[in-house]
Amino acid sequence: MSAIHPCAFRSRIGPDANHGFYPAPLRYRLYLSLACPGCLRIAITHRLLGLADRIPLTELPAVPEPDGGYAELRTAYDRTTHGYRGPATAPVLADHWTGRVVSNHAPDILRDLAVRFRTAGTPELRPPAAEKDIAELARLCDHDITEAAQQAGRATAEGPDREAASDTLLTALATLEERLSAGPYVLGDALTAADVDLWVTLVRLDTVHRWHLDAEAVHRIAAHPALWSYAKRLLSAPAFGDSLHIDDITRRHHARCRGLEAAGAAVRIIDWTPDPSAVARCPGATQEASVAS
Repeated sequence: MSAIHPCAFRSRIGPDANHGFYPAPLRYRLYLSLACPGCLRIAITHRLLGLADRIPLTELPAVPEPDGGYAELRTAYDRTTHGYRGPATAPVLADHWTGRVVSNHAPDILRDLAVRFRTAGTPELRPPAAEKDIAELARLCDHDITEAAQQAGRATAEGPDREAASDTLLTALATLEERLSAGPYVLGDALTAADVDLWVTLVRLDTVHRWHLDAEAVHRIAAHPALWSYAKRLLSAPAFGDSLHIDDITRRHHARCRGLEAAGAAVRIIDWTPDPSAVARCPGATQEASVAS
């Protein structure tokens, strides 16, 4: 029997009350499992924008049910689509007024939070002039880092396939190393959505994909000091560090992954425990809204 795939709900938040969904305070609730990369990006964005009082957030367990969904979300999915039979997956942006799912598509949720719910004094995570660069960085994270790392660590990948994947990954990291040697953030002097995307990608590279890479590959990945110093610096900002639960990420990975552990599993790249003494060294780290100042 083929697996039942989750339905994609992709309604969007409009600018005002003339739209069905508009940014009314306390109308919506987020349901997130912070062990999921898309959910972690949303949680960081939610914290950076100071949205706790406008959009409540419910944290879900690290490991979903066998079908990939959550019992806590079943009612919302059933109300959205009568007779829905797929998994009730996270993330979910739900409409509190109707109890239905607005969206379970992480990129749309991220964009709507940053564009429709941003208030004065919070970071402009998606400046219009940077949209093309943000999209290109997302592609690099998804394809040249995440997919390449998965291919490089796959037991069935041999010879040229593994080498090509490793070359793609290392080329992407070298590009980022050059950028971060020239400025504090990946697109220059200000924190943007591209930094949230990249930071979560780096977390996953070290805490998930590393388990399937050999020790030499991990040492080569680690040999990018500006990149990993940047990751550690953002870790000291509460929006990033407080949202990160490494044990949950590891538990989710081991519950779902059937790949073989490799020698690189024992070679941790950085310590992902937030360092309280580093907060003073991270610009604006004590106030989420000014983390990019």
